[in-house]
Amino acid sequence: MSINLEQARFNMVEQQVRTWEVLDPFVLDALREVPREDFVPAEYRRLAFSDLRIPLDHGQVMMKPIEEGRMLQALEIAPGQRVLEIGTGSGFAAACMARLGASVVSIEIIPELAERAERRLERLGIEGVEVRSADALADFDPEDSFDAIAVTGSAAEVPERFRHWVKPGGRVFAVRGFSPVMEAVCLTRSSGDRWQVDSLFDTDLPRLIGAEDKPQFEF
Repeated sequence: MSINLEQARFNMVEQQVRTWEVLDPFVLDALREVPREDFVPAEYRRLAFSDLRIPLDHGQVMMKPIEEGRMLQALEIAPGQRVLEIGTGSGFAAACMARLGASVVSIEIIPELAERAERRLERLGIEGVEVRSADALADFDPEDSFDAIAVTGSAAEVPERFRHWVKPGGRVFAVRGFSPVMEAVCLTRSSGDRWQVDSLFDTDLPRLIGAEDKPQFEF
């Protein structure tokens, strides 16, 4: 691995992620140690550590490193926890969550992306991630609840069904609102159906497939 690549990785963590109020040392270590350059499409490898959303196939994107850092920090993932990721994409975020000690179920509606991510994680020797091809807004129905849920696409509102999959004390990271200014939030289930909502940052992510905006007028 070249010095330039390592310098770019260092700059990503220290000059981008840390300065965006990501101070959790375990999250910073995960971002240092999971090889982000091996998760981006080959044609974007030189941009792997840039403050950009990396395009994936089928209109999907990798979140910016600073967004991934804030998401991981907000979820407060601890070793041994069960985490659900909705939207596998490249598999990078799931790998970071596994590096934090979680047992991750990552679902991806696009079979091709799910297969690529699964092969990539296996090739890199990353354990603790189960990738499934499923639709979180339709046919996916987990048998058990989760300590944390990471939603890597946006919706006008956080889908209600996701809240039912969270344990008491658990957290949901999601992006809600409308382009060009959406809101990343962390929802914490305190007791029963009581939820605390923390606003994290403004962003703009593609919609979850199945959560696209409907036209206001139909003719």
